[in-house]
Amino acid sequence: MPIIASIITGAIVAFVTWLLTSKTIERNNNAKIGNASQKAKEIIDTAQKEADNMKKEAEISAKEEVLQLKNELESEVKERRNEVAQYEKRVIAKEESLEKKSEAFDQRDRTLSEREAGIEQLKAEVEDIRLSQQKKLEELSGITADEAKEYLLSKVEQDVREDKARIIKNIEAEAMEEADKRAREIVIDAISRCDVDHISEATISVVELPGDEMKGRIIGREGRNIRTFETLTGVELIVDDTPEAVVLSCFNPIRRHIAKLALEKLITDGRIHPARIEDMVEKARKETEAVMKSKGEEAVMDMGLHGVHPELVKLLGRMHFRTSYGQNVLKHSIEVALLSGMLAAEAGEDEKLAKRAGLLHDIGKAVDYEMEGSHVQIGSELCRKYKESPVVINAVESHHGDVEADNLISVLVQCADTISAARPGARREDMEVYINRLKRLEEISDSHEGVEKSFAIQAGREVRIMVIPDEVSDADMVILARDISKEIEEELQYPGQIKVNVIRESRAIDYAK
Repeated sequence: MPIIASIITGAIVAFVTWLLTSKTIERNNNAKIGNASQKAKEIIDTAQKEADNMKKEAEISAKEEVLQLKNELESEVKERRNEVAQYEKRVIAKEESLEKKSEAFDQRDRTLSEREAGIEQLKAEVEDIRLSQQKKLEELSGITADEAKEYLLSKVEQDVREDKARIIKNIEAEAMEEADKRAREIVIDAISRCDVDHISEATISVVELPGDEMKGRIIGREGRNIRTFETLTGVELIVDDTPEAVVLSCFNPIRRHIAKLALEKLITDGRIHPARIEDMVEKARKETEAVMKSKGEEAVMDMGLHGVHPELVKLLGRMHFRTSYGQNVLKHSIEVALLSGMLAAEAGEDEKLAKRAGLLHDIGKAVDYEMEGSHVQIGSELCRKYKESPVVINAVESHHGDVEADNLISVLVQCADTISAARPGARREDMEVYINRLKRLEEISDSHEGVEKSFAIQAGREVRIMVIPDEVSDADMVILARDISKEIEEELQYPGQIKVNVIRESRAIDYAK
């Protein structure tokens, strides 16, 4: 029983404790809710006040912006009004100026009208005077105006016929002159478009030395080095008093080039003895052959040619070391090929074939110092051997007049060859030979009957011949010029052509007393 009583008592105490605790919690919660409601109300009031303040500030700011925009607009409107006012002033000024000009034009029109009226009156007076003078002329001359008109018409018709004949003659002369001018323009245009390097070479080469002591090493003990060098290269090595230099002399340009190259290698290497000389000469020979092949291929490629036999290409490369009157033969052949192609294009011929003929026209000069015969004969044989076309063969044979040209391309190659050889600066000749040629030109001219005096001018490209008028007639002049030209062609060798200009002058002088 005491245990039950204790349990019941504990239960009652627990219930009472729970009840009191619940009341206490409820009162605390009510108090917290009341405080939260109060704080929420305060926050809402504060937010409301801030919103009102922000609204007022926004309204104030908007009013300020509106006021600022209004002021800017008024300022802009004011400026526009000022511009319009200035424009109106300019328009008014222009209108006043136009009115003044219009008044001036009206005044001029009135003046012109008055002048026209005066002119018409003068015309009438002049017509009256003309009629009266015509009547007097008819009375004095005894012929009427119609008869005078017929006479004038017949006279004018005769004059017109003479003028017509003279005009026809002038037109024919102008046509010939224009044709000659056009031909010159074509040639000049071809020359101006031809861009080829030109070099002048000789039959000797100079090799610079680092010092004079190198001359003794080149000569060697008892001259064995120089003898070995000359034997292997076929070139004469001249060691003289020229400071720090030796001279290589040989008419074969390829041998001379090989010798120069080998000697330069020996000087650079410093070891000079017969075995080393033999090695360097062999290396120089191989390098020269490579250069020849490269130069030939380069020339063919630059001309855009195809199907050229490899042996002809090699021969073209050999021409790089060949000179004629100081002019490099390969450069000359390239120049002739370019000129021939341009002239052929203007004449409507095959440009490629003309270039081919121009490039190969001097191919015989590549080996003419090793074979018998002229370079023309050798060149034509080489072209036949390597199956070149008949046009190319004829161009090679006829470019110096040995064979008659049978096609236009051969003629063009001949012209291009003459242009390349005869242009100023292309070739070099000995001064003594040049002076002798000028003297011989004058001697040939003076040897003919009726020649008073002759003058070789323009560097020997023209000879002017003064004849005695009483001994040489106009018809004889033509024959004399032809005879002298033929004699010059037979006796002299010269580049290009020589103009023979025969002059005959007669003067009759009298005095009026």
